[in-house]
Amino acid sequence: MTTESVRPALPPLPRLPSAVPRSGVSVEARRALRQLLDDVDRALTTAFRDGADAGALARRRGEAVACVVAHVWTACLGEGGGAALFAVGGFGRGLLFPHSDVDLLALVREAEPARLRALEQCFATLWDVGLKVGHAVRDPLQCRALAAREASVFTSLLDARRLVGDRAMEAELQAIVQDPALWPPAAYLAVRLAERDARHARYDDTAYNLEPNIKEGPGGLRTLDALRWLGKRLAHADGFEAMVGEGLLDPAECATLEQSEATLRRYRYALHLEAGRAEERLLFDYQRALAGRLGFVDEHATNLGVEQFMQGYYRAASQIERLGVQIVERFEEMLEPAQAPVPVGADFLRYGTRLAARDPDVFTRRPAALVEAFIARLDEPGIVGFTADTMRRIHQATAQLDGALADEREVLAAFLRLLRQGARSVDALWRMNRHGLLAAILPAFGRVFGRMQYDLFHVYTVDEHTLRVLHNVARFADPAAQAEFPLAHEIWPTLPAPEVLLLAALFHDIAKGRGGDHSVLGEEEARAFCAKLGLPPNDVERVAWLVRHHLVMSVTAQRQDITDPDVVARFAEVVENREQLGQLYLLTIADIIGTSPKLWNGWKDRLLADLYSATRYALRSDVELPRDAGTRVRECQEYALPLLQADGFDAATVERVWRGFPQASFLRHRPEQIAWQTAAILRAGGALPLIAVHPLSVRGTTELFVYTPDRDGLFATVTAMLDRLRLSVLEARVLVSPHGMAQDTFLLLDTETQQPATPARAEELQHRLARALAQTVPVHPARRSASRQLKHFQMTPRIAFHAAGGRTQLALVCTDRPGLLAAVAQAMVEAQVRVHDARIATFGERVEDFFQLTDRHDAPLGEPQQEQLRQALLARLGQGG
Repeated sequence: MTTESVRPALPPLPRLPSAVPRSGVSVEARRALRQLLDDVDRALTTAFRDGADAGALARRRGEAVACVVAHVWTACLGEGGGAALFAVGGFGRGLLFPHSDVDLLALVREAEPARLRALEQCFATLWDVGLKVGHAVRDPLQCRALAAREASVFTSLLDARRLVGDRAMEAELQAIVQDPALWPPAAYLAVRLAERDARHARYDDTAYNLEPNIKEGPGGLRTLDALRWLGKRLAHADGFEAMVGEGLLDPAECATLEQSEATLRRYRYALHLEAGRAEERLLFDYQRALAGRLGFVDEHATNLGVEQFMQGYYRAASQIERLGVQIVERFEEMLEPAQAPVPVGADFLRYGTRLAARDPDVFTRRPAALVEAFIARLDEPGIVGFTADTMRRIHQATAQLDGALADEREVLAAFLRLLRQGARSVDALWRMNRHGLLAAILPAFGRVFGRMQYDLFHVYTVDEHTLRVLHNVARFADPAAQAEFPLAHEIWPTLPAPEVLLLAALFHDIAKGRGGDHSVLGEEEARAFCAKLGLPPNDVERVAWLVRHHLVMSVTAQRQDITDPDVVARFAEVVENREQLGQLYLLTIADIIGTSPKLWNGWKDRLLADLYSATRYALRSDVELPRDAGTRVRECQEYALPLLQADGFDAATVERVWRGFPQASFLRHRPEQIAWQTAAILRAGGALPLIAVHPLSVRGTTELFVYTPDRDGLFATVTAMLDRLRLSVLEARVLVSPHGMAQDTFLLLDTETQQPATPARAEELQHRLARALAQTVPVHPARRSASRQLKHFQMTPRIAFHAAGGRTQLALVCTDRPGLLAAVAQAMVEAQVRVHDARIATFGERVEDFFQLTDRHDAPLGEPQQEQLRQALLARLGQGG
């Protein structure tokens, strides 16, 4: 929520005395010019804080700087012919933000030594008065040659504006820009699109980065500059209003671009002031301060002022990006040769690779045609887009009918027909979103447009995340996905109604930012819309169930021990049947991958697949779970023994080793793990400590097995060494055999890459940990500072203890930081606590770790020892995480 005030008047332009040609600028005059510019900047800053328009302020600063630049030029070079000074870049467009560079081009007919000395004096003076000047000195022939060779130079000339000097030079510069042989329309469009793609690739090809670049990122101010350059070169349209006159924009689109540009200019102006330099990235360092500076306030815990501030940015950037893509399509169409129309159904025509409405009024006369146009685009091979006129009419009809489309029966029926096309419908949904149609049919989706969450876990806005989840769901149907997602690809064809999963993906996060549980609120939204859509009652309930429970599979897999039959049985009770299990599995994977590209890894893949398989087995009608422990131990041994025999170990030798294993080993490990651990013990021939490292284990991670006489502090030593080696612990099993041997298993990933360790790193771990365990000197974690981003997301640690059978469960929620697990382990040593199991989950900056603990006598922790551990943890972690 922002506060508006009456916009103040702009500060007046400075009044300068006439410069004496070629007199130079004295030290006193330079000091006075610097003071003048400082006074202007202070007045502009005050006006901005009082609510003045940022674009107008940037223009006024550009005017003030232009006065000073012209004054200095005249004082250094005089008023003679053959030379002129041009503003280029943003300055050429008349805009200078508080710390923007002043880009200049000196165009000279002859580079005489005296003139070059005067130019050098001019630019040095401009630096002395406090301007950050970027300059080039060229003659017209050099300018033409460079412009012909480099599109960036040609583009800079499109914005060139004469400030002072010989007027005839302006005509020479215009002759270069207007030469049809230099960068003809098709070539210029191609090079600008290549530049756009390269620039977007540097910013992950999305406008939704957590720390976006206002100027260069997708949907940023550079995108608007590029559209103006294309309009000027391809259609001789100087600005968006001129593009309206050329039919490339309609007035509503022009207004949207100008409003979005005003938002980005306001944010950029405030960012320069906050950073005190030409910073273009909305870093976490500035976001909260900027939100306060611009009047955004917290409404509730799930709608912070900083989230509203960033939503304003994301909405503006995505509007610019959407319209930018469509305008580029119109430029492409403009350059295509005319095509004869070919009928496509009753309502559409095909012109080459573009689709057009047969009747210009069809979308307002029969609104269902809005959705049918996207279905036709899907069904008609080779179509790359709509004609410019049809695109405009889709926008106009969507805006005109916005409030009615969500309740229009025929529109909803067409939308359901689209969804029933399954995976291929996702492409149409994505395009409908670009045209604003998806939010018009589904108003709740419009409310999360640009909605971000202020954390490091959710790297996309809710709407962008939702579209990525839909894209991931569609990938599972593609045969090419079989190698990466074999189980998901196998499940997809068994879905009786793919539209159920697509609707669940659309609604799973739709209630974020409202306060309350978004899963519960989203369930209500989903049920109401699906009933209105005409979905069968059973499918309505299925969609609602998936939205309500879309997090339960991920939470169960990452926070609970899925080798425990009781855990699987409880999860199976929630899931109810195999069909819902399959749908939930697909939605869970799509959701994780769509939250952040860095979240998905082989460990999570294996973890969810194991939970799916165990639950599917539990849901068989002839299976009664949980099975007794003895049965499960025998089953594990019966599977593991042939694996060991294949490696040359006889059954008697293996069984002798197994007699020293705790029963929990067979209950908590897969048979492949048991076989690998047993083989390692046998090959060691009694040498201790035994450190075995499997670079890529059956669990999709690097697996570390530590077999050594048990001792207090062992867990702390291991975790400290893992921290030093930059290996992250995902799961730990800390077991002790009846003979007092520690049999500890750690599942690891490389901290930097979030991938299993390389063979070289695995070998290094084996040698260094063996040396550490062989000595009595304790190993301490490395001292590393938290990242710049993490410092902005500190939270007070939450520590809770719960009874867990014969143990105590510790739930720790705190801010992530380097060496966190090692610090926790050190605190447990101080409190004389033993660790038996650890499950480590990191969600951006937030850590949620669960530990099974006992005292030194393997008894649950009493309240005094719980409090002792709490204080030890707080001392290690700090009150702020």
